Amino acid sequence: MIENSYVRSIRRIGHLLDWLPAPLGSILILVFAAGIALLSSRIITDALPRLPGLRRVQFIHAIIARLRAPIRNGLMIIAASAALQATVGFTDATTSFLEQVFICLFILNLGFGIIRTFRLLTDQYLTRISARDHADDITVRSHQTQIRVLRRLIEISFGVLTVASSLMVFHSVQKFGVSLFASAGAASLIVGLSARPALTNLIAGIQIAVTQPIRMEDMLILNGDWAWVEEINATYVVLRTWDRRRYIVPISYFLENPFQNWTHSSPSLIASLFLWLDYQTPVDRLREMYFEELAKCPDWDQDKTSIGCQIADSNAQVMSIRLIAGAPDANSMWDLACDIRERMLRRLRLEMPECLPRGRTAIVPGAPEQNAWPDALVAPPVNRPQDGPYRGPDMPASPPAAATPGRP
Repeated sequence: MIENSYVRSIRRIGHLLDWLPAPLGSILILVFAAGIALLSSRIITDALPRLPGLRRVQFIHAIIARLRAPIRNGLMIIAASAALQATVGFTDATTSFLEQVFICLFILNLGFGIIRTFRLLTDQYLTRISARDHADDITVRSHQTQIRVLRRLIEISFGVLTVASSLMVFHSVQKFGVSLFASAGAASLIVGLSARPALTNLIAGIQIAVTQPIRMEDMLILNGDWAWVEEINATYVVLRTWDRRRYIVPISYFLENPFQNWTHSSPSLIASLFLWLDYQTPVDRLREMYFEELAKCPDWDQDKTSIGCQIADSNAQVMSIRLIAGAPDANSMWDLACDIRERMLRRLRLEMPECLPRGRTAIVPGAPEQNAWPDALVAPPVNRPQDGPYRGPDMPASPPAAATPGRP
């Protein structure tokens, strides 16, 4: 009933354009119908959120804002296709072709509108789980990874099906599809070889979503750089370094190569730093000083089972003191290590400057050859005989050699 009255109204408007050429008048009728639908859609989408019962429903505002363009396009397509029945200036072939075009556009608009709705629902879910109090960070990041990766795959798959369904409206495309299906063996081989990298990354994306060797905001070590997982797409991963550089890595890389994931099971880490100090350093006093300064660090996670102060190494000049402490995440770990190093060096410089590393050099003044080791450089001093070679403090000097007869 509504459709018949709409068609009659369009025909009345068409009679007003009888003085124009028939094709041009029909085109103007379609444009007029689409314009009326566009104006109506603007009124609907602007007035609907202002209704008394819907003003405070944020989800309604969000879905109308997200679907504003599909709603407008859909109403324009429906209005133009309905007005096509009232036109008389097109041939039967042109009318049939325009009907197929409108059906194709309606399928495309409907499919991508469903994709937008699906993305809106997943975004609402991600926002809700991220806003929960006392939410487990690992659980939240696991859900984010699964939803983002699977959403990309679903959107790509549904988009391909939508485009294929819309194109199948045309008879020429249907015939091409039948011929392609008849030669599916050769076509699948060619397509498989050409799309092998993309298919490999798509399958790797499914494995990443299920097994989750990486998650959103995981901290990885790649090529010696700290990098956080910023985005996981269907075929690649975007990593953000500490200095805001971006690594674009194929998603299959994380299934084929070993890498370090510092936040896989827990975001907490242990900060470790080394101090190179002199051998005169009292380690017990140094350990007490370390515990005092650690208690003042705001980035320490207060876990006393993960702290330590030990001699880790030594060489001919200094010894290496390793200090460790727990931190809640990677950023805090770096800040904690820098904070402890600064505090300990300041305390050592003010209270025990003799513990700082130093170089030792013995300056020996020039001396005759027989007195190459003066008593001032030997502790305790020893009495060395002046005749014969020196053999140590408890060894007598060698007697002078007897003269050989017949020789001077």
